[in-house]
Amino acid sequence: MSVAHHGAEEVPPSSGTGQEAGELLELALGYLYSAALNSAARFAVADHLVDAPRTAGELAEATGVHAPHLYRLLRFLATKGVFREDEAGRFHLTPLAQPLRSDVERSLRENVMVYSEAPFWEPAGRLHEAVRTGATAFESQYGTPFYNYVATDREFGAAFNSSMAAASEALSDDIAEALDFSQAKSVVDVGGGRGGLLCSVLRRNPHMTGTLFDLENVVAGHVLDTPDLAGRWRAEAGDFFDSVPSGADVYFLKHVLASWPDEQCVSILRTCRGAMPAHGRLLVVNPMIPAGNEPHFGKTVDMMMMTVLNGRNRTRAEYEDLLTQAGFDVVQFLDPSPHASVVEAAVAH
Repeated sequence: MSVAHHGAEEVPPSSGTGQEAGELLELALGYLYSAALNSAARFAVADHLVDAPRTAGELAEATGVHAPHLYRLLRFLATKGVFREDEAGRFHLTPLAQPLRSDVERSLRENVMVYSEAPFWEPAGRLHEAVRTGATAFESQYGTPFYNYVATDREFGAAFNSSMAAASEALSDDIAEALDFSQAKSVVDVGGGRGGLLCSVLRRNPHMTGTLFDLENVVAGHVLDTPDLAGRWRAEAGDFFDSVPSGADVYFLKHVLASWPDEQCVSILRTCRGAMPAHGRLLVVNPMIPAGNEPHFGKTVDMMMMTVLNGRNRTRAEYEDLLTQAGFDVVQFLDPSPHASVVEAAVAH
């Protein structure tokens, strides 16, 4: 017999095979994949497999680690397609392992290491407290907001900012390639980190100039000072809750609003609106949460936002509501990348 709840779909009885129990326990132990990825990235295993597959013993000798433990770790990662073991016991690079290399154009090695460091790892263990209280687990544990911690812990802050720049490189190129900037002469990248997106836009649009705007400790590490961009950029330090550079044709907010609750998002948007000319355009770049139960990277990142940043990933309707509250009209939604969408907005009149 089946069990049903009024107003809900019928719930089937347990199959009794134990398959569901095994899958559930696998999910419960999912943090071990993060730990294993961190170790593989830390010891640069992928770099040592570029020329040829190697056994765990050969890799251990090259990396200075314990061979039996390394074998067990790589065997574990191979169950998810990160590396592959052949019949001779040698491990191969796989497409999923390629971004763990440090020498590839779109390397994620730094991101994998940063995301499994204590400032991300420990708050995740207190997710239940965030759900119970509505507070941010990171702030409860560390006694300060995440970005304040990033600014004061030099070692972690440098690693975090570098990893964010590396991760956003591919997305920045996708955005710069997909969007039409032919009618724009100037752009401000608000909260633009080290300037990767601004670089991509300026390189593809030689008629434009741009301003990178972020906190002082962030813009200090900018990557804009290259010969091909000479004379077309400036870096300005400041707080986007107070003001942003005024008068530009285009304003970017890339991966900014997801880091903040609704009230602060509206405040950031209003600051941008106050600086924009009547013809200006605002481009908000973030993952958009789709309807339904299918897996989506934005839903995964949303859990990190809940524990670390007190922010959230949102649906298109939720972003449209924030923009309307701040005095914008939504012009269009674009999907230049599998990893993020763009909301184009104009100042409401």
